[in-house]
This record gives sequence, structure tokens and C-alpha cells, in this order.
Amino acid sequence: MSMSRSAAALGLIAALMTSTSALAQTGSLGRVDPVRLSEATRVLASDEFEGRAPVTPGEDKTIAWLTQQFQALGLEPGGPDGSWVQVAQVSRTSQDGPATLSVTANGQTTALQRATDVIVSSDRPVSQISLRDAPLVFVGYGVDAPERGWDDYKGVDLTGKIMLVLVNDPDFGAPEGHPVAGKFDGQAMTFYGRWTYKFQVAAAHGAAGVLVIHDTPGAGYPWSTLQNSSTAPKFDIVRADPDKERVAAQGWIQGAVAGKLFQDAGLDFEALKAQARTPDFRPVALDGVTMSIDFGQKADRVQTRNVIARLPGTTHPDETVMFGAHWDAYGRATPKNGDDIYNGAVDNATGVAAVLELARLFAEGPRPERSTVFISWAAEETGLLGAEYYAANPVWPLETTVANINMDSLLPGTEIDPNIVVIGAGKNDLDDRLAVFAGREGRRLIPDPAPQAGAFYRSDHFPLARKGVPALFAAAGFTGHNAASRDYVANRYHQPTDEWTPEWKMDAAAADVQLLYEVGSALANSRDWPAWKPGDEFEAARNASAEARKP
Repeated sequence: MSMSRSAAALGLIAALMTSTSALAQTGSLGRVDPVRLSEATRVLASDEFEGRAPVTPGEDKTIAWLTQQFQALGLEPGGPDGSWVQVAQVSRTSQDGPATLSVTANGQTTALQRATDVIVSSDRPVSQISLRDAPLVFVGYGVDAPERGWDDYKGVDLTGKIMLVLVNDPDFGAPEGHPVAGKFDGQAMTFYGRWTYKFQVAAAHGAAGVLVIHDTPGAGYPWSTLQNSSTAPKFDIVRADPDKERVAAQGWIQGAVAGKLFQDAGLDFEALKAQARTPDFRPVALDGVTMSIDFGQKADRVQTRNVIARLPGTTHPDETVMFGAHWDAYGRATPKNGDDIYNGAVDNATGVAAVLELARLFAEGPRPERSTVFISWAAEETGLLGAEYYAANPVWPLETTVANINMDSLLPGTEIDPNIVVIGAGKNDLDDRLAVFAGREGRRLIPDPAPQAGAFYRSDHFPLARKGVPALFAAAGFTGHNAASRDYVANRYHQPTDEWTPEWKMDAAAADVQLLYEVGSALANSRDWPAWKPGDEFEAARNASAEARKP
């Protein structure tokens, strides 16, 4: 993805650099302390915190410790009603007994096996899901993207029907020279390619259910990955009208099983997949083929908490520069080599340590013009739920949230990588600002080396980005080609071995966080409003609230 900048953007960034350079020359800009980063990580990743899983004693210990740290730094409570926390109401559903699944075609009914043929669940907080003889409709990629001139739905009534949709984006794997190539960022997955999007938009179009047709290249993982997590509880924020916002049944269907359904309907699946790569595609009914789904589930509500601290701005306290990182890890889970505590040192005690360091620097330095908010998000690993809840119930208005700077997983080490990976490079002009500060240190930005994984849509900045808030997510240490990042992903990521050790040095991470501090400080002392690039999927959401940001 291009990292080029327009002349207008360069002029704007030069002005921001001038203001920040002036602060630096007077010694007002502090320095991120690598020792403090390491020490905060050590505490949060210790066995005492039991892996920091939501809704466990580990959460209680984490919330208490973070509150103490923010308070000791001299920050104010930033939660609702003057509290340090925002309580997120979470809906939890889990399987309760077997599922009865079948398809009927040409008068013949065939049973399907849950997890083997179809993976199905529901985010609706009810004890029984039943769909009987629901018609099937192929809706291409299930994409409704007006800014890209794409609508797979074409106004077709999907009430009471189960949608079948392809995984990923319409241009994923498109042959070279195909008219669709690059329309959805090529190999870089957009939000429209994520299964979470397909589930949500299906509900918006009134469908009874939606099944994503699995294929390994498009999904990025084999069917076994889905099987392994299929029995785990599902979480969602508590919604005002879950029947309107969530379909009754959602999940995945094996590619070969789906192909047989098209064959039974007298349709050429391969030809339809080719048609789905065109903007003229219209939904196709699988005439004569229906599906029945019946399963029980347990549904209840639990609570988890975001920790929020704030420093009010001097002249524009109603405008907010936000810094965030998720506090949760996986708690106590399947033992490996006798260790059942998933300490989450890199992911993401390091990010929380960075938020604490940024809070310290802002608290000890001159108070900026705009307010700064520091959030430790809850339940990222179970679906970005803390951030989802905040996006639906913002404490500080999203319309006047200037930017959301996200920190997720900082690698230990002393060698500063000259390359900084920007997840979602080119989506908004925050990377342009970061590039200027990085260049001053002889460093450069590079785009995500694995864009097909859709990492931009899988971290805590994303729920707020959907509401229009510009986001910056720089995964500095994870360039994809250095030995440290490869070793971490292969041997410690989401494992009990993701632990702090006395050998940790956080010099490189401190240099990365320092750049984010400089970007945030410049924004907090400016009248500037970062923007999404023209045509980005989040541009319209931000533009809709433009009136709130007028002088």
C-alpha cells in the first residue's frame, strides 16, 4: 500500500512538528523509561494475576492495580460518574446439548453434523434456536459497500432465509487483470472480508441466518481451527435489540458441503463464485433446497471492566486524544508442560505498561490543550468486547475524539528496528504524522507484511474506527522478517510461555512508544483533526459527525 503523502498533508505535519519541536527544545517532552516499561510488565504478567482473564479473580486484581497506578500518577477518574471503571455488560452463550441440523433437497432430507459439516451458534440471549425449512440464498460475498460501488444484496428480501456467503473480499485471489483486482485492497483484507462483518450485515438485512462458506486460503486457517474453538462460549455486548442486531443462527459451512447444496439446486457453484466477483451480481436462491437448524444453548450475562483515566485539557477539554491497550489475557487454561497460567506478558501486559508510561509523561509535563484519556480495555481476546461496549456507550464523545492510539504487544529487546509496521497503513493520515517523527530518528514505516490476516480489524481501535474515530496501530517490533517476532509468534503467542523474564530489556519498545507519545502530544496541542483517506470504509462515519468539530 502506498505511503505517499500529499503536499497539503506535508504542510500540516510540518506545522505539527514545529509545535512539538518547540516543546522538545525546552525540555518539556519527557522520555519513555524502558525500566518502568519492564517493571509494569513484570507485575501484570506475574502468576499473582492468574493470566488476567475477564470475570475471574485475575480481573479483580488487575483492575485494582491499574486504578492504583493511575491514581498515584495524579490522573483523574475518566469513567462514568467520576469512577475509574466503565462496567461493560456482556452477553454469554454456550452450547447446551446436541444440535439437529439437516438439509432437504428434491424431497430428500440429509442430516448434517455440527462441527464436522457446519459450525453454528447464536449471539441472541435465548435458550433455544429453531429454524425449520428455511430457504437458502447465495449472497456472494455479503458485501454492502457504497463507497466502493458494491452491493451484493440489491434490495432482495431475506426475511426468514439463510444466507450463504463467500469468505474474504471480492478481490481476494482475483486473477491478474480482472476488473475487480484491487477494488478491495487486493491481498489486504478489508472489514468487508471479515466473518464478523458478514454476520452483522446479515442481521441488518433481516436474514434468519448466515453461513460463511469456508476455504482455507480465503479464511487464512483450516477448518480444524474453527472446530477446535467451536464449543467455547461466545460473547457479545448486551444489545438493546439483539433480535434486530444479530441473526438467529450464524457460523460456517464446509466448502464441499456447500458445493453439494448448489449442485442439488441445479446451480454451478464455480460459475456463481465468478459472478460474485462482479458488481452486477444479484442474490441467487437455491430453489428447492432448505435447511433446518435446532439447538439449545445456555445464555447469561456477565460484567467486565474498562479502566479509564483522564487529564482534562487546558483550553479544549471537550476534545480527546485517546491512548489504549487491552489488559486481558487467557487466564488459566489447558496446561502445557505443567503450566496452566497464560501470563500474556507481550500480549498485552507490554501495551498496558506503555499506556501507564504515556499517562506518566502527560501528567508530569505541561498540561496539553486537549484532554488526554488513557484506557485499559477489557476482554479483547474474547472479541474486543470492552472496546465494543465503549463504542456503543462512549464516556467521552466519539465525535470529538481526535484520535485513538492503540498499543498491542511490544517485543523486548535492545536493538531498535529501523522499520515500523503500521497495521492498516494508508487508511488515515495518522501514519503520515508518525512517519515524520520516525524519519527524524532515521526510521521508516512499512505496511503490514501479512495484510491478508486483516489485523486492523482485530484489535481494540477497530470498534471506535467503525464509528469514525481515526486510529493508529503501529506494531513496531513485528516486521514479519526479524528473528524476534518470528520466534515469539512460533513459540509464545497465546501460550503459557508468554512470560516476563529478568533478562528483558525494553529499550527498543521505549523508542517505539516515544514516537507515539510525540504524535499524541502534537495532536493534543493542536487544532488539527486527523482524517480517513478518501474512499476508506470509515470515512463516511467520520464525515457524518463533522458538524461537532467545527470551530
